[in-house]
Amino acid sequence: MRVRETARGWTAVWLVVLALVQTAAFLVVWRFALHTELGQWLDTVALTGNRIGQDTIDGPVNTILNAMSVVSLLVATAVIGFIALIRGRKALAVTATLLIAGANVSTQLLKYVLTRPDFGVDPERAAAGNSLPSGHTAIAASVAVALILVLPRKVRVLGAFLGVAYAAAAGVATLSAGWHRPSDAVAAFLVVGVWAALAGLVLLVFQRERAQFSSADSHRVAVAVLAVGGLLAVVACGLALTWLLGYRDIAAAELGRRPLFVGYAGSAAGIVGTMALVAALVLTSVHRLVPRVKG
Repeated sequence: MRVRETARGWTAVWLVVLALVQTAAFLVVWRFALHTELGQWLDTVALTGNRIGQDTIDGPVNTILNAMSVVSLLVATAVIGFIALIRGRKALAVTATLLIAGANVSTQLLKYVLTRPDFGVDPERAAAGNSLPSGHTAIAASVAVALILVLPRKVRVLGAFLGVAYAAAAGVATLSAGWHRPSDAVAAFLVVGVWAALAGLVLLVFQRERAQFSSADSHRVAVAVLAVGGLLAVVACGLALTWLLGYRDIAAAELGRRPLFVGYAGSAAGIVGTMALVAALVLTSVHRLVPRVKG
């Protein structure tokens, strides 16, 4: 019993650390992207670069984005809750539902509360104001993370990779369609990551004493693939944005094809990498939060 309580305590500490780290990351993204001229310029370069090859990807992008609505979110939430219930996990069904609701409601509240100062970097969209975090991206990411929690261990990894692919595609699609800046999608992923950590704490609180988990269910290989792949994508994004600094004195609308493409592709890599890292963090502890035997 003492060993179990110790493991449970360390899991709780890990989840608190994850919540704090992702909150801090969100604050850094918010401060840099919205309240610095350089951050706004980099976002604008990426958003301007979306016109490269837009005719080719316009169809798939619209298909992805049009599939996300309040109705589709409610349907997805109901399906996720149903999966948990047929597994006999009532607490998991409620927690997964709260994760989705909390992430999406807080995303909309943040979008309303946060302001975007006008530094004259993006006059074309200045009147639109703040768009961080991205609501569409939050929908996709929250459903993907909730799916990781409720799926049985045998199909959890497959669900994780499909969820990451879908959420990452949604984030990039908002950029490709010109709906959102890359920082909006990254911020949305971090909001979902914070809610995932909080959901994990709730599951720990309601976990029964007789619950049994196995280290064999820890999905180490999948975590490593997502973490390494995500980290490489984020590093590629950092290198691309660093290269762009040589053009920082030029307005985004006046840049040539090459820097615009680097800004767009690098930002897309950052979006994909962030979602992969968030999913990897969820997978590291899901076997302890949703044990093999609930008790």
